[in-house]
Amino acid sequence: MELTYGPEYDDFRAEVRNFCAVEGKRNKFGAMKMGEARPNQLAVDWQGKLIEAGYTARTIPKEYGGFGAKPDIIKSLIISEEFVKTGTRGGIQNQGISMLVPTLIEVGTEEQRQKYIKPTINGEMIWAQGYSEPGSGSDLASLKTKAVVDGDMFVINGQKIWTSSAQFADMCFILVRTEPDEAKHHGISYLLMSMDDPGIDVRPLVTMTGEAFFNEMFLTDVKTPVTSIVGKRGEGWRIANVTLKYERGMIGGSGGSSTGIRGLADMMHTETLSGVRAIDLPVYRDRLLKLQGRALANKYHGLRLLSNDINKTGTAVEGLIIKLSATYLAHDIYALAVDVMGEFGTLYDDSIYKRQKDWMKQYIGSFMGIIGGGTSQIQKNVISERGLGLPREPLVKYDQNGWDLLKK
Repeated sequence: MELTYGPEYDDFRAEVRNFCAVEGKRNKFGAMKMGEARPNQLAVDWQGKLIEAGYTARTIPKEYGGFGAKPDIIKSLIISEEFVKTGTRGGIQNQGISMLVPTLIEVGTEEQRQKYIKPTINGEMIWAQGYSEPGSGSDLASLKTKAVVDGDMFVINGQKIWTSSAQFADMCFILVRTEPDEAKHHGISYLLMSMDDPGIDVRPLVTMTGEAFFNEMFLTDVKTPVTSIVGKRGEGWRIANVTLKYERGMIGGSGGSSTGIRGLADMMHTETLSGVRAIDLPVYRDRLLKLQGRALANKYHGLRLLSNDINKTGTAVEGLIIKLSATYLAHDIYALAVDVMGEFGTLYDDSIYKRQKDWMKQYIGSFMGIIGGGTSQIQKNVISERGLGLPREPLVKYDQNGWDLLKK
Protein backbone atom coordinates (compact mmCIF):
# COMPACT_ATOMS: atom_id res chain seq x y z
CA MET A 1 0.00 0.00 0.00
CA GLU A 2 1.41 3.42 -1.01
CA LEU A 3 0.85 5.92 1.77
CA THR A 4 3.16 8.75 0.66
CA TYR A 5 1.82 11.90 -0.98
CA GLY A 6 4.26 11.78 -3.90
CA PRO A 7 7.40 13.73 -4.91
CA GLU A 8 5.70 17.14 -5.17
CA TYR A 9 4.49 16.98 -1.60
CA ASP A 10 7.70 15.41 -0.31
CA ASP A 11 9.60 18.39 -1.74
CA PHE A 12 7.10 20.79 -0.20
CA ARG A 13 7.45 19.12 3.21
CA ALA A 14 11.24 19.44 2.98
CA GLU A 15 10.82 23.14 2.16
CA VAL A 16 8.54 23.72 5.16
CA ARG A 17 10.79 21.70 7.45
CA ASN A 18 13.82 23.73 6.41
CA PHE A 19 11.93 26.99 7.00
CA CYS A 20 10.98 25.84 10.51
CA ALA A 21 14.55 24.74 11.28
CA VAL A 22 16.09 28.02 10.14
CA GLU A 23 13.51 30.77 10.64
CA GLY A 24 11.61 29.10 13.48
CA LYS A 25 14.72 29.07 15.68
CA ARG A 26 15.34 32.74 14.97
CA ASN A 27 11.77 33.71 15.81
CA LYS A 28 10.87 31.91 19.03
CA PHE A 29 8.81 34.88 20.21
CA GLY A 30 6.04 33.65 17.94
CA ALA A 31 2.77 35.36 17.04
CA MET A 32 -0.22 36.59 18.98
CA LYS A 33 -3.15 34.39 19.88
CA MET A 34 -6.81 35.14 20.31
CA GLY A 35 -7.43 37.32 23.38
CA GLU A 36 -3.85 38.53 23.75
CA ALA A 37 -2.86 42.20 23.44
CA ARG A 38 -1.94 43.92 20.21
CA PRO A 39 0.95 42.20 18.39
CA ASN A 40 4.31 43.83 18.92
CA GLN A 41 6.66 44.64 16.06
CA LEU A 42 8.44 41.27 16.33
CA ALA A 43 5.16 39.42 15.86
CA VAL A 44 4.18 41.68 12.94
CA ASP A 45 7.56 41.05 11.30
CA TRP A 46 7.13 37.28 11.79
CA GLN A 47 3.67 37.50 10.24
CA GLY A 48 5.22 39.19 7.22
CA LYS A 49 7.77 36.36 6.85
CA LEU A 50 5.01 33.76 7.01
CA ILE A 51 2.89 35.52 4.40
CA GLU A 52 5.90 35.91 2.10
CA ALA A 53 6.69 32.20 2.43
CA GLY A 54 3.04 31.20 1.98
CA TYR A 55 2.56 29.62 5.39
CA THR A 56 -0.21 31.95 6.51
CA ALA A 57 -2.78 33.94 4.48
CA ARG A 58 -1.84 31.29 1.94
CA THR A 59 -4.94 31.37 -0.26
CA ILE A 60 -5.77 35.07 0.15
CA PRO A 61 -5.30 36.76 -3.26
CA LYS A 62 -2.14 38.79 -3.76
CA GLU A 63 -4.13 41.91 -4.58
CA TYR A 64 -5.35 41.88 -0.97
CA GLY A 65 -1.89 41.24 0.52
CA GLY A 66 -1.98 37.44 0.74
CA PHE A 67 0.28 34.79 -0.81
CA GLY A 68 -2.19 33.97 -3.58
CA ALA A 69 -1.82 30.17 -3.70
CA LYS A 70 -4.53 27.86 -4.94
CA PRO A 71 -6.27 25.86 -2.18
CA ASP A 72 -4.46 22.57 -1.54
CA ILE A 73 -5.61 20.44 1.38
CA ILE A 74 -2.44 18.35 1.55
CA LYS A 75 -0.11 21.35 1.58
CA SER A 76 -2.20 22.94 4.34
CA LEU A 77 -1.91 19.67 6.29
CA ILE A 78 1.87 19.54 5.78
CA ILE A 79 2.32 23.13 7.00
CA SER A 80 0.28 22.39 10.14
CA GLU A 81 2.11 19.12 10.84
CA GLU A 82 5.60 20.57 10.46
CA PHE A 83 4.88 23.68 12.51
CA VAL A 84 3.45 21.58 15.35
CA LYS A 85 6.24 19.00 15.15
CA THR A 86 8.99 21.62 15.39
CA GLY A 87 7.23 23.91 17.85
CA THR A 88 7.27 26.76 15.34
CA ARG A 89 4.62 29.37 16.06
CA GLY A 90 2.11 29.95 13.32
CA GLY A 91 0.63 33.20 12.11
CA ILE A 92 -1.37 35.68 14.14
CA GLN A 93 -4.77 34.34 15.15
CA ASN A 94 -7.48 36.86 15.84
CA GLN A 95 -11.04 37.71 14.91
CA GLY A 96 -10.05 40.00 12.08
CA ILE A 97 -7.79 37.51 10.31
CA SER A 98 -9.69 34.31 11.01
CA MET A 99 -13.27 35.58 10.86
CA LEU A 100 -13.71 38.95 9.15
CA VAL A 101 -11.22 38.54 6.30
CA PRO A 102 -12.82 35.36 4.87
CA THR A 103 -16.24 36.99 5.35
CA LEU A 104 -15.21 40.01 3.27
CA ILE A 105 -13.71 37.75 0.61
CA GLU A 106 -17.00 35.85 0.43
CA VAL A 107 -19.59 38.65 0.72
CA GLY A 108 -17.82 42.02 1.03
CA THR A 109 -17.48 44.72 -1.61
CA GLU A 110 -14.27 45.20 -3.59
CA GLU A 111 -13.74 48.54 -1.82
CA GLN A 112 -14.02 46.83 1.60
CA ARG A 113 -11.57 44.10 0.58
CA GLN A 114 -9.03 46.61 -0.68
CA LYS A 115 -9.37 48.80 2.39
CA TYR A 116 -9.38 46.24 5.20
CA ILE A 117 -7.85 42.88 4.28
CA LYS A 118 -4.17 43.79 3.86
CA PRO A 119 -3.71 45.75 7.11
CA THR A 120 -5.71 43.10 8.95
CA ILE A 121 -3.69 40.06 7.81
CA ASN A 122 -0.46 42.00 8.42
CA GLY A 123 -1.41 42.43 12.08
CA GLU A 124 -1.65 46.20 11.76
CA MET A 125 -5.45 46.47 12.16
CA ILE A 126 -7.13 44.69 15.09
CA TRP A 127 -10.86 43.90 15.11
CA ALA A 128 -13.45 43.31 17.84
CA GLN A 129 -16.66 41.33 17.35
CA GLY A 130 -19.85 43.12 18.44
CA TYR A 131 -22.38 40.30 18.60
CA SER A 132 -23.67 39.29 22.05
CA GLU A 133 -25.76 41.55 24.26
CA PRO A 134 -27.22 41.17 27.76
CA GLY A 135 -30.17 38.83 27.18
CA SER A 136 -29.16 38.19 23.56
CA GLY A 137 -26.41 35.62 23.63
CA SER A 138 -27.70 32.20 22.67
CA ASP A 139 -30.70 33.93 21.08
CA LEU A 140 -28.49 36.36 19.20
CA ALA A 141 -31.24 37.38 16.75
CA SER A 142 -33.11 39.09 19.60
CA LEU A 143 -30.41 41.79 19.84
CA LYS A 144 -31.60 45.33 20.57
CA THR A 145 -28.66 47.59 19.67
CA LYS A 146 -30.12 49.82 16.97
CA ALA A 147 -28.83 51.96 14.12
CA VAL A 148 -30.75 54.65 12.28
CA VAL A 149 -29.69 56.55 9.18
CA ASP A 150 -28.92 60.25 9.55
CA GLY A 151 -27.73 61.66 6.23
CA ASP A 152 -24.80 59.54 5.09
CA MET A 153 -24.18 58.01 8.52
CA PHE A 154 -25.60 55.21 10.67
CA VAL A 155 -26.12 56.38 14.27
CA ILE A 156 -25.72 53.46 16.71
CA ASN A 157 -27.09 53.16 20.26
CA GLY A 158 -27.03 50.12 22.53
CA GLN A 159 -24.83 47.75 24.49
CA LYS A 160 -22.66 44.75 23.66
CA ILE A 161 -21.08 42.25 26.05
CA TRP A 162 -18.38 39.57 25.90
CA THR A 163 -16.75 41.71 23.21
CA SER A 164 -13.33 40.11 22.73
CA SER A 165 -10.39 42.45 21.99
CA ALA A 166 -12.48 45.64 22.28
CA GLN A 167 -10.00 47.24 24.70
CA PHE A 168 -7.26 47.41 22.06
CA ALA A 169 -9.15 47.04 18.77
CA ASP A 170 -9.02 49.55 15.92
CA MET A 171 -12.28 48.39 14.31
CA CYS A 172 -15.38 46.36 15.15
CA PHE A 173 -17.72 44.30 13.00
CA ILE A 174 -21.03 44.77 14.74
CA LEU A 175 -24.62 43.56 14.43
CA VAL A 176 -27.32 46.21 14.82
CA ARG A 177 -31.06 46.40 14.32
CA THR A 178 -31.85 48.70 11.40
CA GLU A 179 -35.34 47.42 10.49
CA PRO A 180 -37.33 47.43 13.78
CA ASP A 181 -40.62 46.51 12.10
CA GLU A 182 -39.24 43.34 10.49
CA ALA A 183 -39.11 39.87 12.09
CA LYS A 184 -36.08 39.62 14.38
CA HIS A 185 -33.95 37.58 11.94
CA HIS A 186 -34.72 39.97 9.07
CA GLY A 187 -34.15 43.32 10.78
CA ILE A 188 -30.41 43.07 11.45
CA SER A 189 -27.54 44.70 9.56
CA TYR A 190 -23.78 44.00 9.67
CA LEU A 191 -21.65 47.15 10.01
CA LEU A 192 -17.93 47.94 10.18
CA MET A 193 -17.27 50.54 12.89
CA SER A 194 -14.13 52.40 13.96
CA MET A 195 -13.35 52.00 17.66
CA ASP A 196 -12.02 55.57 17.66
CA ASP A 197 -15.48 56.97 17.00
CA PRO A 198 -16.88 59.19 19.79
CA GLY A 199 -19.53 57.60 22.01
CA ILE A 200 -17.87 54.19 22.58
CA ASP A 201 -17.24 53.20 26.22
CA VAL A 202 -15.29 49.93 26.71
CA ARG A 203 -15.20 48.29 30.16
CA PRO A 204 -13.03 45.16 30.58
CA LEU A 205 -14.52 42.02 32.20
CA VAL A 206 -12.07 39.98 34.30
CA THR A 207 -12.33 36.19 33.92
CA MET A 208 -11.50 33.35 36.32
CA THR A 209 -7.86 33.47 35.19
CA GLY A 210 -7.56 37.06 36.42
CA GLU A 211 -7.26 38.42 32.89
CA ALA A 212 -9.61 40.56 30.82
CA PHE A 213 -10.23 38.84 27.48
CA PHE A 214 -13.77 40.19 27.20
CA ASN A 215 -15.45 43.56 27.58
CA GLU A 216 -18.72 45.38 27.95
CA MET A 217 -19.20 47.99 25.25
CA PHE A 218 -21.67 50.88 25.52
CA LEU A 219 -22.54 52.83 22.37
CA THR A 220 -24.09 56.30 22.52
CA ASP A 221 -24.81 58.08 19.22
CA VAL A 222 -21.84 56.37 17.54
CA LYS A 223 -21.63 57.33 13.86
CA THR A 224 -20.30 55.16 11.05
CA PRO A 225 -20.71 55.74 7.28
CA VAL A 226 -23.61 54.05 5.49
CA THR A 227 -20.96 52.58 3.15
CA SER A 228 -19.63 50.57 6.08
CA ILE A 229 -22.46 48.05 5.76
CA VAL A 230 -21.56 44.54 4.58
CA GLY A 231 -24.29 43.30 2.28
CA LYS A 232 -27.64 45.10 2.36
CA ARG A 233 -29.83 46.39 5.16
CA GLY A 234 -31.64 43.52 6.84
CA GLU A 235 -29.13 40.90 5.57
CA GLY A 236 -27.06 40.98 8.73
CA TRP A 237 -28.24 37.63 10.05
CA ARG A 238 -27.16 35.83 6.89
CA ILE A 239 -23.78 37.55 6.89
CA ALA A 240 -23.35 37.00 10.63
CA ASN A 241 -23.70 33.28 10.00
CA VAL A 242 -21.00 33.44 7.33
CA THR A 243 -18.70 34.90 10.00
CA LEU A 244 -19.85 32.32 12.57
CA LYS A 245 -18.89 29.56 10.14
CA TYR A 246 -15.32 30.83 10.16
CA GLU A 247 -15.40 31.45 13.92
CA ARG A 248 -16.27 27.81 14.57
CA GLY A 249 -13.45 26.76 12.28
CA MET A 250 -11.05 29.00 14.20
CA ILE A 251 -12.15 27.73 17.62
CA GLY A 252 -12.23 24.13 16.40
CA GLY A 253 -8.94 24.22 14.49
CA SER A 254 -6.82 21.12 15.07
CA GLY A 255 -3.56 23.03 15.52
CA GLY A 256 -4.29 23.91 19.14
CA SER A 257 -5.26 20.37 20.13
CA SER A 258 -2.23 18.92 18.33
CA THR A 259 0.07 21.28 20.21
CA GLY A 260 -1.69 20.53 23.50
CA ILE A 261 -1.44 16.75 22.96
CA ARG A 262 2.25 17.02 22.11
CA GLY A 263 2.96 19.10 25.22
CA LEU A 264 0.94 16.71 27.38
CA ALA A 265 2.77 13.63 26.06
CA ASP A 266 6.17 15.28 26.58
CA MET A 267 5.22 16.20 30.14
CA MET A 268 4.04 12.64 30.89
CA HIS A 269 7.45 11.31 29.82
CA THR A 270 9.20 13.45 32.46
CA GLU A 271 6.74 13.73 35.36
CA THR A 272 6.89 10.89 37.87
CA LEU A 273 4.56 9.58 40.57
CA SER A 274 6.30 7.58 43.30
CA GLY A 275 9.26 7.16 40.98
CA VAL A 276 7.22 5.93 38.01
CA ARG A 277 6.84 8.03 34.85
CA ALA A 278 3.24 9.10 34.24
CA ILE A 279 3.40 7.63 30.72
CA ASP A 280 4.12 4.20 32.25
CA LEU A 281 1.01 4.24 34.44
CA PRO A 282 -1.81 2.42 32.56
CA VAL A 283 -4.64 4.70 33.73
CA TYR A 284 -2.92 7.86 32.53
CA ARG A 285 -1.54 6.26 29.37
CA ASP A 286 -5.01 5.00 28.44
CA ARG A 287 -6.48 8.47 28.85
CA LEU A 288 -3.71 9.94 26.70
CA LEU A 289 -4.30 7.41 23.91
CA LYS A 290 -8.02 8.21 23.86
CA LEU A 291 -7.25 11.92 23.62
CA GLN A 292 -4.80 11.29 20.77
CA GLY A 293 -7.52 9.37 18.94
CA ARG A 294 -9.98 12.23 19.39
CA ALA A 295 -7.36 14.72 18.21
CA LEU A 296 -6.83 12.73 15.03
CA ALA A 297 -10.58 12.52 14.42
CA ASN A 298 -10.82 16.28 14.87
CA LYS A 299 -7.89 16.86 12.54
CA TYR A 300 -9.34 14.80 9.71
CA HIS A 301 -12.81 16.25 10.18
CA GLY A 302 -11.16 19.66 9.81
CA LEU A 303 -9.69 18.52 6.50
CA ARG A 304 -13.17 17.40 5.43
CA LEU A 305 -14.46 20.90 6.19
CA LEU A 306 -11.62 22.42 4.19
CA SER A 307 -12.47 20.14 1.29
CA ASN A 308 -16.15 21.08 1.56
CA ASP A 309 -15.25 24.78 1.54
CA ILE A 310 -13.02 24.40 -1.53
CA ASN A 311 -15.65 22.38 -3.40
CA LYS A 312 -18.63 24.41 -2.11
CA THR A 313 -20.29 21.34 -0.62
CA GLY A 314 -21.48 20.28 2.81
CA THR A 315 -23.62 22.18 5.33
CA ALA A 316 -23.02 24.45 8.31
CA VAL A 317 -23.70 21.55 10.69
CA GLU A 318 -20.24 20.04 10.10
CA GLY A 319 -18.70 23.26 11.44
CA LEU A 320 -20.79 22.99 14.60
CA ILE A 321 -19.45 19.48 15.16
CA ILE A 322 -15.79 20.48 15.02
CA LYS A 323 -16.28 23.41 17.37
CA LEU A 324 -18.13 21.19 19.84
CA SER A 325 -15.58 18.36 19.74
CA ALA A 326 -12.49 20.59 19.77
CA THR A 327 -13.50 22.62 22.81
CA TYR A 328 -14.30 19.53 24.89
CA LEU A 329 -11.06 17.93 23.68
CA ALA A 330 -9.01 20.94 24.85
CA HIS A 331 -10.77 20.81 28.22
CA ASP A 332 -9.97 17.10 28.64
CA ILE A 333 -6.32 17.55 27.57
CA TYR A 334 -5.72 20.14 30.28
CA ALA A 335 -7.73 18.13 32.83
CA LEU A 336 -5.42 15.14 32.34
CA ALA A 337 -2.35 17.36 32.67
CA VAL A 338 -3.62 18.76 35.99
CA ASP A 339 -4.42 15.23 37.23
CA VAL A 340 -0.96 13.95 36.31
CA MET A 341 0.81 16.79 38.12
CA GLY A 342 -1.36 16.53 41.22
CA GLU A 343 -1.11 19.51 43.58
CA PHE A 344 1.58 21.10 41.39
CA GLY A 345 -0.89 21.10 38.53
CA THR A 346 -3.11 23.58 40.38
CA LEU A 347 -0.43 26.29 40.36
CA TYR A 348 -0.08 29.01 37.76
CA ASP A 349 1.29 32.48 37.07
CA ASP A 350 4.07 33.46 39.50
CA SER A 351 3.92 30.63 42.06
CA ILE A 352 7.47 29.76 43.13
CA TYR A 353 6.50 26.06 43.23
CA LYS A 354 5.09 25.95 39.71
CA ARG A 355 6.59 23.33 37.40
CA GLN A 356 6.06 22.89 33.68
CA LYS A 357 3.59 25.26 31.96
CA ASP A 358 0.41 26.84 33.31
CA TRP A 359 -1.73 23.74 32.88
CA MET A 360 -4.29 24.93 35.45
CA LYS A 361 -4.64 28.29 33.71
CA GLN A 362 -5.18 26.48 30.42
CA TYR A 363 -7.75 24.23 32.12
CA ILE A 364 -9.71 27.16 33.55
CA GLY A 365 -9.48 29.00 30.22
CA SER A 366 -10.85 25.99 28.33
CA PHE A 367 -14.33 26.76 29.68
CA MET A 368 -14.34 29.93 27.56
CA GLY A 369 -14.23 27.82 24.40
CA ILE A 370 -17.08 25.63 25.60
CA ILE A 371 -19.27 28.66 26.28
CA GLY A 372 -18.02 31.20 23.72
CA GLY A 373 -18.86 31.17 20.02
CA GLY A 374 -22.23 29.57 20.82
CA THR A 375 -22.55 27.42 23.94
CA SER A 376 -22.12 23.67 23.62
CA GLN A 377 -25.76 23.18 24.64
CA ILE A 378 -26.89 25.35 21.71
CA GLN A 379 -24.45 23.57 19.38
CA LYS A 380 -25.96 20.21 20.37
CA ASN A 381 -29.50 21.48 19.77
CA VAL A 382 -28.62 22.73 16.29
CA ILE A 383 -26.76 19.53 15.39
CA SER A 384 -29.67 17.37 16.55
CA GLU A 385 -32.41 19.44 14.93
CA ARG A 386 -30.78 20.55 11.66
CA GLY A 387 -28.28 17.74 11.22
CA LEU A 388 -30.12 14.68 12.52
CA GLY A 389 -33.70 15.86 11.91
CA LEU A 390 -34.80 15.35 15.52
CA PRO A 391 -37.88 17.19 16.88
CA ARG A 392 -37.33 20.79 17.99
CA GLU A 393 -36.91 21.46 21.67
CA PRO A 394 -40.24 22.40 23.34
CA LEU A 395 -40.74 26.15 23.81
CA VAL A 396 -41.80 26.98 27.37
CA LYS A 397 -42.26 30.03 29.56
CA TYR A 398 -42.27 30.46 33.34
CA ASP A 399 -44.54 32.82 35.29
CA GLN A 400 -46.30 32.92 38.66
CA ASN A 401 -48.38 29.91 37.60
CA GLY A 402 -45.30 27.78 36.90
CA TRP A 403 -44.08 26.31 33.64
CA ASP A 404 -46.30 26.55 30.57
CA LEU A 405 -45.66 24.70 27.30
CA LEU A 406 -46.01 27.18 24.43
CA LYS A 407 -45.11 25.00 21.46
CA LYS A 408 -43.79 21.55 20.76
